[in-house]
Amino acid sequence: MKPNLEHYRTIVGDGVIEEIYKKAKFLKGKHILHINSTYQGGGVAEMLNSFVPLMNSIGINLGWRILHGTPDFFTITKKFHHALQGDKINLTKIKKQIYEEINEIFSTYTHIDHDVVVIHDPQPLPLIKFYKKRQPWIWRCHLDVSNPNPEILDFLKEYIARYDLLIVSDEKYKIKDIAVEQRVVRPAIDPLSPKNKEISKDVISKYLKKFGIKTDKPLITQVARFDKWKDPLGVIDIFKIVKKEVDCRLVLCGSKAADDPESEEIYNKVMSKAKKLVENGDVKLITTENHILVNSLQRSSAVIVQKSIREGFGLAVTEALWKGKPVVASNVGGIPIQIKDGINGFLVEPHDTEGFAEKIIEILQKPELAKEMGKNGKEIVRNKFLITKLISDHLDILNSVCNF
Repeated sequence: MKPNLEHYRTIVGDGVIEEIYKKAKFLKGKHILHINSTYQGGGVAEMLNSFVPLMNSIGINLGWRILHGTPDFFTITKKFHHALQGDKINLTKIKKQIYEEINEIFSTYTHIDHDVVVIHDPQPLPLIKFYKKRQPWIWRCHLDVSNPNPEILDFLKEYIARYDLLIVSDEKYKIKDIAVEQRVVRPAIDPLSPKNKEISKDVISKYLKKFGIKTDKPLITQVARFDKWKDPLGVIDIFKIVKKEVDCRLVLCGSKAADDPESEEIYNKVMSKAKKLVENGDVKLITTENHILVNSLQRSSAVIVQKSIREGFGLAVTEALWKGKPVVASNVGGIPIQIKDGINGFLVEPHDTEGFAEKIIEILQKPELAKEMGKNGKEIVRNKFLITKLISDHLDILNSVCNF
């Protein structure tokens, strides 16, 4: 089915749809280009998969290109990612050289003659240096940069300063001491995508059976990359405590993105730690990039967990809330924007293993509480974090930078 804004009218209402058409009126025929580093795996790629065709459906010529990098490049940019979220980094001359060279090579065979260019995250950030800038350039940073490593930030400021606008996911992510205008735009999910659309019980049963997921006991699930910032090892510790009080199962479902060279290493560590639990069927680890499976899994879970240590926003939380599920998550990054403690889930400090377990047990033992939280969560997402809101926010930005 070809994406069409009209398909969302019954979900968000006439007023939202008409306002989008109104905002798009003066942008028809404009050519907008988005560039990131992966087509699948992670929230950025998922958003663009829905966002790009919907923007085209309302008359805006929006293109999407993927930066082509080497394994060394992605290893380096992963370290940059960690450093922007507070880690230490050994920022050597060779790292800087490879980072720039891959972007320069990409620029030699990627022609940009669009009206606006939008660059996502650190990987393609230097591209602006290798073009004769004739249009507004926007850097969209999806990371939690509230407490970045000063060394990496000082290095990247050379590129950031060339941009006309910086978009972040929350006020606390705005970068200090930089002369570039900064605005806040919340990420969003597509309620009609395979991962989020309504699916039948038969489809759910089919996919769970296909991947060997049993539902004879309550399911606790975390959907997240096998990434140290998502702390899957910590989720295993939480499950061990919960299991002593409530007989249940745990599923860790995480994709392996092409631009994340560390995911295999983290996965192996989790498998090693949870080996006995995996063998007896209490823990299931899944790495398949299958959106219908994720949809089925979230809809079948009693509790969704998001034990992030850092989190730019946390679209897996948004997805779970949309499906009417209570979420127990870390009180970090963009998660508190979505979860109101005690209303649609619980917020816990990221290293409080006992606290996580206590809240999960409470939800498992109080089905009426779980139902009420799920109802509240769905409405919060409907009002604030659907793709139509993201489109509307971007149209506001495009109208302003195109000088209408």
